[in-house]
Amino acid sequence: MQSVRQMEIDAGMSIEDLVANMEHCGFGARRLFEATSIYEQMLGGSYTKFFALSGAMVPAGLRNVISGLIRDGYIDVLVTTGANLVHDIIECFGSHCLGAPDSDDAALRLAGLSRIYDVVVPDEHFIKFEELMQSILPQRANPISGTEFLRLIGSQISDSKSILRSAYERHVPVFCPALSDSMIGLQSWLFRQNRALYVDTLADVKEIVDICYQSNGAGIMIIGGGVPKNFALQSMLVTPRSFDLAVQLTTDTPENGGLSGATLSEAISWGKISENARYVTVYGDATITFPFIAAATLSRLEKKKLSH
Repeated sequence: MQSVRQMEIDAGMSIEDLVANMEHCGFGARRLFEATSIYEQMLGGSYTKFFALSGAMVPAGLRNVISGLIRDGYIDVLVTTGANLVHDIIECFGSHCLGAPDSDDAALRLAGLSRIYDVVVPDEHFIKFEELMQSILPQRANPISGTEFLRLIGSQISDSKSILRSAYERHVPVFCPALSDSMIGLQSWLFRQNRALYVDTLADVKEIVDICYQSNGAGIMIIGGGVPKNFALQSMLVTPRSFDLAVQLTTDTPENGGLSGATLSEAISWGKISENARYVTVYGDATITFPFIAAATLSRLEKKKLSH
């Protein structure tokens, strides 16, 4: 039985060293270390790298982290919510603003501000978003898949730090299984009132299943849960494969039966994750835990490159 090693912190300590200090601690610290170790194996190996992104992570400030991972080749498949993509596009021409969780929401409404916990978005940003969408949405007489639809939108975005633009340039498919549950879906419906546009979301199922079939090994980073988590994990069910590596960052607990809090061990019972997989769930706010994991992992990978 190993002993707990008391953490040591020094002035000027790197994030990598701080996370390494957590290896022999208890509770969430050890989980964060294990998540970093698994993520390093995932990014440094020949695995197909899936990334499932839920929650308001773009409004909270993680947009450039995600797009940077895409540009550096560390995300092969992105599954996310329509809301994150909406706010990715908004960041192309206007920033989100810091607010307060105890704001007077009626006063915010009168001021033309919409609140996401302690972040607010001015109405004029949504007006610009609507105008942009109506100018770049593609007219198509024949059905197109959701990933092709998002690729076409990404091709019309000039901001190099955009998630959609980065995915377009790196040929990374972006899956948004609940696309209609967003302002992209709403604007697409309005666009289709007098122009041709038909997005076949079922075509996305074939595409992601094909990716699963063709992978020699697969790993997944899951932020939050919900539709992106399920869509990515269920894609293994009709293949002879399962995910070999998995990290989940969530604030939810499993007792209420919701998917966002469901343990990764539970996914083994479905055949979504291999019984021999390395996996860990880190409980905590992903706007805190993921930057630590990503920064420590990238630092480790860079050191390995320099040593070879």
